[in-house]
Amino acid sequence: MSANSAEPARLEVVLVKAGRTKIRYPAELLGDDGNRISVRAPWAGSGVRDFGFVRFEPGDVFTEYYWRDRWYSVKEVRAADGSVKGWYCDITRPAVSSGAQLVVEDLDLDLWRSADGRDVRRLDEDEFAESGLTETDPEAASAAVAALDALEALAIRPDGFARLLA
Repeated sequence: MSANSAEPARLEVVLVKAGRTKIRYPAELLGDDGNRISVRAPWAGSGVRDFGFVRFEPGDVFTEYYWRDRWYSVKEVRAADGSVKGWYCDITRPAVSSGAQLVVEDLDLDLWRSADGRDVRRLDEDEFAESGLTETDPEAASAAVAALDALEALAIRPDGFARLLA
């Protein structure tokens, strides 16, 4: 192997929900500035997931941004042909990296922004209410709702997440 053919750095993204691993998948590490971690990974779900407003399917590529000090992650979703489908945002506790793993705890709330910015929608607020987080950890629940509000405010801007992800 020549010096010019270095393998990209890899890590495993682990999404935890309600104390259980929801999904884990390998990703290419694009950057880590000590606070924001960016990775790229193919759609890790099995088959097609049709939300009605977007379909995630084999061939889709996710460029994902996680923060160690923010209560969300932002995932740019591209189709196999490279066209942007939109951004899927998870409300999470701040990301924790440990060795070659990036662990993120999903707090149920989500946000979607279509590529053209015309469709911005809050998702899973019913799941969040049913999770009981407001009773068991009111500070985390408050941070989660504030994070969703902040992401929605960014998503409705014409430049969307451009400044956040630059």
